[in-house]
Amino acid sequence: MQANMARVRRRRLIINVLRVLVLVIIIGGWELGARTKIIDPFFWGQPSGIWAQIVTWAVNGTAQGPLWEQIAVTLEETVLGFLIGVILGVVFGILLGRNRFLADVLGPYIKAANAMPRVVLGSIFVIGLGLGIQSKVALAVVLVFFIVFFNAFQGVREVDRNLLANARILGANSRRLSTDVIIPSALTWIIASLHTSFSFALVGAVVGEFLGATQGIGLMIQTAQGTFNANGVFAAMVILAALALISEGLVTALENRLITWRPTSTINDISI
Repeated sequence: MQANMARVRRRRLIINVLRVLVLVIIIGGWELGARTKIIDPFFWGQPSGIWAQIVTWAVNGTAQGPLWEQIAVTLEETVLGFLIGVILGVVFGILLGRNRFLADVLGPYIKAANAMPRVVLGSIFVIGLGLGIQSKVALAVVLVFFIVFFNAFQGVREVDRNLLANARILGANSRRLSTDVIIPSALTWIIASLHTSFSFALVGAVVGEFLGATQGIGLMIQTAQGTFNANGVFAAMVILAALALISEGLVTALENRLITWRPTSTINDISI
């Protein structure tokens, strides 16, 4: 047992060292290339300039106001879009997953809507809902909904039929089947969709701000682009990446909390 734990710790240490090494090589190579003019820093920026831009925003604020306000606006739009999209996706996914007739009727329309490039709806939302938070939340909801919907739908369809039959034999009604059998069985599919759906909600909020807004990280990117400030664009991307990584950690914690019955990973598994 102790030998097993030692191997796990050694493997985790090696992975973390290699991750740091990859980051150092990328950032160091980028910085070296920019300083030696192999990479043009005017067009592609450089890590030291990106860090200086973040510090400047944090200390002096952005053109739109304090940095924390821009982050808070984008986070508010993202979280609202994420929550609404997840709720709608789970409800409709379970509803259509359980009702084959309704799924057959609405299936072609859902497939057609899913095939459409949904980001272009951002322009429609800005025209119809204005430059406020509503248009960004709407775009985030649309991006999140289909991811969660298809996972919830497939999760319901994949429930063990023998398990459903046994529950019916034991006297479970439709409501108990849904709450005690179907939803717990589909939970793995639903939770898996959350790992990508929050990032899509963030994309929806940022794209909506880029198309038209008065505050937010997307507007910061648009402003930096308009002034040919490559470091500013990358600095905003770094902030977005940090938010996405934090959200991934929170979703993973939620997954571990809700799916306690899942077997632990073996030593050969790779955690990403």
